[in-house]
Amino acid sequence: MIKNAVIFIIVSIVLTLVSLLLDFKKTMEGLKRGFLMFKNIAIPFLNILILVSLVLYVIPQAVIVKYLGSGSGVMGLALAAIIGSITLIPGFISYPIAATLIRQGASYTTVATFMTTLMMVGAVTFPLEAKYFGKKVAAMRNALNFVIAIIIGLLVGLIL
Repeated sequence: MIKNAVIFIIVSIVLTLVSLLLDFKKTMEGLKRGFLMFKNIAIPFLNILILVSLVLYVIPQAVIVKYLGSGSGVMGLALAAIIGSITLIPGFISYPIAATLIRQGASYTTVATFMTTLMMVGAVTFPLEAKYFGKKVAAMRNALNFVIAIIIGLLVGLIL
């Protein structure tokens, strides 16, 4: 993992230097935009990671295994699907959360269901979606994605 990160950083630096040589002005503009994007996303990212870390620290591992582990059955799958549907977390933040849940004993099925509903179902954003696409379309999209997310979670569980 660390080896890949080092390779990625080296390639990024080399390509940035090449870009600076080819068009200094555009490269600097791109770097400024990238920095602003990073600045805007860093604080929410850190806040969510801290919050999740605190929650996972407070909740004993036995509870996570009981409700989200391989023995949790349909209840664990439903819990993961519901939590994923009502949670509004950016995708890139959900990956470290998923890794932590798996390390804490959650099953791949429940984590895959959580991740998929998190990305595909938007209970919190439903009013905004309904405003632009209509209630019927928004409800159908969310309902179908909810069912598909559970199927994906089950398939991941079968494969892994």
